[in-house]
Amino acid sequence: MLEKLDFIEKKYDELNNRIMDPNLVNDIQEYQNVMKEHAEVEPIVMKYKEYTNINDELEGAKEMLYDKLDDEMKEMVREEIKELESSLENIEEELKVLLIPKDPNDHKNVIVEIRAGAGGDEAALFAGVLFRMYSRYGERNNWVIEVMSTNEIGIGGYKEVVFMIKGKGAYSRLKYESGVHRVQRVPETESSGRIHTSTVTVAVLPEAEDVDIDIQEKDLKIDVYRSSGAGGQHVNTADSAVRITHLPTGIVVACQDERSQIKNREKAMKILKTRVYDEVQREQAAEIAQDRKGQVGTGDRSERIRTYNYHQGRVTDHRINLTLHKLENILDGDLDELIDALTTTDQAEKLRQ
Repeated sequence: MLEKLDFIEKKYDELNNRIMDPNLVNDIQEYQNVMKEHAEVEPIVMKYKEYTNINDELEGAKEMLYDKLDDEMKEMVREEIKELESSLENIEEELKVLLIPKDPNDHKNVIVEIRAGAGGDEAALFAGVLFRMYSRYGERNNWVIEVMSTNEIGIGGYKEVVFMIKGKGAYSRLKYESGVHRVQRVPETESSGRIHTSTVTVAVLPEAEDVDIDIQEKDLKIDVYRSSGAGGQHVNTADSAVRITHLPTGIVVACQDERSQIKNREKAMKILKTRVYDEVQREQAAEIAQDRKGQVGTGDRSERIRTYNYHQGRVTDHRINLTLHKLENILDGDLDELIDALTTTDQAEKLRQ
């Protein structure tokens, strides 16, 4: 580990010298790349410097024990050595976490897709609840929420809602949310008071950037048609809705929320790029699936990850066996305790491996 840290420190010094090079500012793309790499390694180097400083103090304190000291002074030095050794152990653990390979998508915005599963209207209503939960969490983090596509049922729920969350750390915080979310509650329409179980699937996809994926125009089939709202009501009379099919993968995206065909096409292309990029990543992940077997991961979409039980006021995450009796707060966007626990478990598993 120390050899790797020495290498990173040298790399950091090289990056500092490059930043000072006046010619670098003329190449905007290269300048951004250097600044990004500098920002990524700086926390590791600062922590390593802290480690070496404390290690030097520890060596100095140990040498003092060989000096002619009275008993009281020796006891003070021994206490200092204990404290320094404890600090050194803590910093070593922090360095191990900092050295875990970063997910290359962590800095990206996300596209979240929520779809009603088993349970009919009740599932669609809970899809609306989850949409609000993630929107509230986004607001707490000062992220920007942009609705991309919706398929409403007319009573406050969604068969499907697709939206983008833009902001620092959006993917790194939300990537563990992919999977099947189960709700257990008495539906408002249920007169007998029986608890129903419904499911909603959530997919959290890192936004595809132009450098990530190149989609050729010849690989697309684009159809335009008339938009329609809930209950078949026409939103407008123009052919503004857009359906794009990516022929090589068979992925289909439709957008009709905007009145402009151009805007619907832009949104559809953004979703399509992200889905194709996700498909490529999932194929790559499948090749190393065995390595990820024990990890929290970013979720098999068919895996039941969480249960929301209204009667008991609890939320249980099945991947880490964590139950929190704060359903109301969580549904209002207070997700940090859940997400922190998932992140910590994932990091611990990666360290173990």
